[in-house]
Amino acid sequence: MFKSKGLWIVLAFGAAFLAVMYTSTRNLTAHRVEVCMEFNGREACRTASGATPELARRTATDNACALIASGMSDSIACTNTTPKSVKTLAAR
Repeated sequence: MFKSKGLWIVLAFGAAFLAVMYTSTRNLTAHRVEVCMEFNGREACRTASGATPELARRTATDNACALIASGMSDSIACTNTTPKSVKTLAAR
């Protein structure tokens, strides 16, 4: 009898954990944005998702700049540059 009670407790905690994980992550990809950056004659486009349009845009910008900038100073300068293009995409 104790084993079945323990099993139910474990299953209940497992279900609660999965419910918390689902609710906390379901809105993380609510917005998708494609950003194209041009810096020092190089160009890169990247797509990112985020809970807000601003977060998705910032992530896509950072990812694009990581490919075309070298070093911390260039990375900061690149992320502060106006994007060549920004496209809002349908969320998955």
